[in-house]
Amino acid sequence: MAARPADDLPAVVRLLRAGGLGDRAARAEAELGRCRACPRACDVDRGSGEVGVCRIGRDAVVANAFPHHGEEDCLRGWRGSGTIFFAGCNLRCVFCQNADVSQTVAGEPLSPSAIADLCLALQDAGCHNVNLVTPEHVAPQLVLALTLAAERGLAVPVVWNTSAYDGLGSLRLLDGMVDVYMPDFKVWEPATARRYLGAADYPEVARAAILEMHRQVGPLVVGPDGLARGGVLVRHLVMPGLGAETAAILRWLAAEVSRDTYVNLMAQYRPAHRVGLPGPGGRRRFSEIDRRPSSVEVDAARAAGRAAGLHRFDGVG
Repeated sequence: MAARPADDLPAVVRLLRAGGLGDRAARAEAELGRCRACPRACDVDRGSGEVGVCRIGRDAVVANAFPHHGEEDCLRGWRGSGTIFFAGCNLRCVFCQNADVSQTVAGEPLSPSAIADLCLALQDAGCHNVNLVTPEHVAPQLVLALTLAAERGLAVPVVWNTSAYDGLGSLRLLDGMVDVYMPDFKVWEPATARRYLGAADYPEVARAAILEMHRQVGPLVVGPDGLARGGVLVRHLVMPGLGAETAAILRWLAAEVSRDTYVNLMAQYRPAHRVGLPGPGGRRRFSEIDRRPSSVEVDAARAAGRAAGLHRFDGVG
């Protein structure tokens, strides 16, 4: 079989062939020793099995993996996106719709070698890409896994599907290994982030992370077949009562990242996890977001994006 053109290979394979992986595996291992993999900087020895905020030790825990047909059109295509859902999370979103996965460690601990094999199994199943979901806290393990997958025949793009609460050190370790970065940008104000995400520094961290992602891969590039080849795709969940924060996020993306930024404005927010549960005195917790966004709020989100100068949208509207 003829060799594939170099520019049609995933980034990590091109980097491997160019000899650019260098000492990344060793640096990834070292990150686990006094963990600084994410902004929590827990300083625990995950290499020896200690755990911090994410509750994950040496081995990443895989909750599920399958061809996903519910992702963006440019990812799911006609054969699905090869999603790998990682258990645990470094955020504590009160409205998390995947709390059964992100807020627990239910699943199977897998070595980097086993994760590499799982990537290849999804590729063999016909998936258009390998989609790493909630990877922020297991970035060192995934640097190792992607290196092994590249050595064993990875031939599809790698998607980093993240909350954007990523450590800059981890992102720099991933430079040249990820094809598509798909960060959320959830909220703009530190007080909102503290209340709903359990991390007041989230907006600052997300801005720095998205800028680094864009520096690495630029705006989203879609091939003639409609599939994403590389670049940044930003997701934003439209939430009730937070229209001003949505507008601020979209203005920042246009002004500081690129007006060519591809944004998926998602309207599927619903009260979940801790929202609506009874709190002290029997009052509902987080009652201000205990509803779905209205059609007016959803329409206003896209209008805010267009007013900011953005022009590449998926989702609502």
